Amino acid sequence: MKTHKVNTSSFSIALCLIALILSSLGAISMAILDPVDFLALQSIRKSLEDMPGSNFFSSWDFTSDPCNFAGVMCDSDKVVSLNLGDPRAGAPGLTGRLDPEIGKLTALAELSVVPGRIIGSLPRTLSKLQNLRFLAISRNFISGGIPASFSGLRRLRTLDLSYNLLTGTIPPAIGTLPELANLVLCHNRLSGGVPTLVYQTLTRLDLKHNDLSGALSPLSLPSSLQYLSLSVNRLAGPVDRLLARLDRLSYLDLSMNRFTGTIPSCLFSFPITSLQLQRNLFSGEVRPEGQVAISTVDLSFNRLYGEISPMFSAVQNLYLNNNKFAGQVPGSFVDRLMASSMEILYLQHNYLTGIEINPTAELPISSSLCLQYNCMVPPSQTTCPLKAGTQKSRPTSQCVEWKG
Repeated sequence: MKTHKVNTSSFSIALCLIALILSSLGAISMAILDPVDFLALQSIRKSLEDMPGSNFFSSWDFTSDPCNFAGVMCDSDKVVSLNLGDPRAGAPGLTGRLDPEIGKLTALAELSVVPGRIIGSLPRTLSKLQNLRFLAISRNFISGGIPASFSGLRRLRTLDLSYNLLTGTIPPAIGTLPELANLVLCHNRLSGGVPTLVYQTLTRLDLKHNDLSGALSPLSLPSSLQYLSLSVNRLAGPVDRLLARLDRLSYLDLSMNRFTGTIPSCLFSFPITSLQLQRNLFSGEVRPEGQVAISTVDLSFNRLYGEISPMFSAVQNLYLNNNKFAGQVPGSFVDRLMASSMEILYLQHNYLTGIEINPTAELPISSSLCLQYNCMVPPSQTTCPLKAGTQKSRPTSQCVEWKG
């Protein structure tokens, strides 16, 4: 019997070549998109168009790999991220409607739509996206209501439907999403009340510029909140017990509502950079527990009374106008104004009786002081906004302690 010697070197090279071929074939097979996702992307493309100046869909050639399309990201054979439209600020958006077939992208974890002219309602099939963590469809013309079935998006962390035409109430079940951290529904036409948000995952709640009404219960919002804006609604009732719990707030805007009751003293010690409580029905005295370090405090157009606390002297922009404050303006306010540390001090339309300021002193250009329509003759240095009116002082009949 003859034996054949095998050239081990050639054999090794052949094995390597085979391995490379198999590897490349495996890579090709992995790049083939799931047929369901492929058809869903085709339906999405048919329902949307580029607005003039946009070329977002120029790369959506279905004879090539959809995972290389603009805004599409895949993991294995499934679409996991879909960002529709050019994300650059000011870039033209898309027009059309969101096709219900979007709900068949079952592995989708992120869905965003840039500002454009997309109309119609939110597809109810979005609730089938059980892996969805980020949903942002803002600054379009989405109308109708928020589907109650969104309560099934148990992994959702961000829901941003701001600047649309949404109507109806906010589904109460939205407040039970266990991982929700950002809820942004501002600038819509939503009505009803603010849903109770139960989980300590929520850090940002923005519902401003809607038509929300009713009262807030002391336990309706979680203490984990850092950003809260409910301005320009019809919300009412006291909020002192609720606010006292929200000690992580860095931004608070409750302006232009119908809130009543007192402002809790502890609120002024929270790590807030901007406090907007103007144009409500708040009443009572305002007594911060310590020096207020908030940059902007606006308590104007309320029913607050008593003397003004010197603890506000470190505030950069302080609006206390159109209330019922009385007594002397704290001397520390004048010192801060003259040092340009306080830029705006609006005290007009109160019942203040005096301020200790040198008549010949000139305020820095960067400082604005308005004392118009109080129980005193305002200093000549004061500069007021036009809406403060032209009347310098209150009638003496309104000022019991003022002698003229």
